Amino acid sequence: MKPLFWMSLICGSSICAAVTAAEPSLKEIRVVLVGDSTVADNAGWGSAFAELLKPEAACFNHGKGGASTKSFYKGNYWENALARKPDFVLIQFGHNDQPGKGPQRETDPQTTYRENLVHFITEARAAGAQPILVTSLVRRIFLPDGKLQGELAPYAAAARAVAKEQNVPLVDLFARSMELHERIGVKASQSFGPIHPTLPGKFDGTHLSKEGARQIARIVADELKQAAPELAAYIRADSDAAPKSP
Repeated sequence: MKPLFWMSLICGSSICAAVTAAEPSLKEIRVVLVGDSTVADNAGWGSAFAELLKPEAACFNHGKGGASTKSFYKGNYWENALARKPDFVLIQFGHNDQPGKGPQRETDPQTTYRENLVHFITEARAAGAQPILVTSLVRRIFLPDGKLQGELAPYAAAARAVAKEQNVPLVDLFARSMELHERIGVKASQSFGPIHPTLPGKFDGTHLSKEGARQIARIVADELKQAAPELAAYIRADSDAAPKSP
């Protein structure tokens, strides 16, 4: 029996080695994130998302607090993002495009917001990058019935429409984050944000705590596996902990 045992072990090892050798090595790529504070490292999901990528994928976060599609483009932040020579660009705006943010930032979801997203897509492609639209992260502002206010819905709808028209991948973070927070409720959702900086005892319903960033980043990674299969190989296997519907 011993010769058979050792023969089996040797053959098994050979097969494993052959499979490993047959696996294609990943080329190095660059992933650039652009957006507002909900993407930025200090208040958004960007740095947590970067941790879910394999070493072959370098991630550069150009998310900027207070930015809208208009101010990000006119302020040369977009130009700096493309200077990274990315292979993929994830684009998420909306929070500061809303009415009331001032003429330097606000856009209309039916016109100027869509036009700005198309500009980003066109220029990313011209630079040799694959643009990926990400719908706005939902604000955790609950109504008395336990539903979210969802005031960013028009901007999320606009991003979906542009993604379809321009044939680019879409991460529907608005829909996924809304479903998650309405499912877990007000109390559990508080852990996703830090304490409000100016309202004692209140939680920030827009920005993300470290735990919130980890949860949202996993949702982004989970969505990307379906929306951009060519990027899926660069996402670590342990990113599969994205919250799911029961």
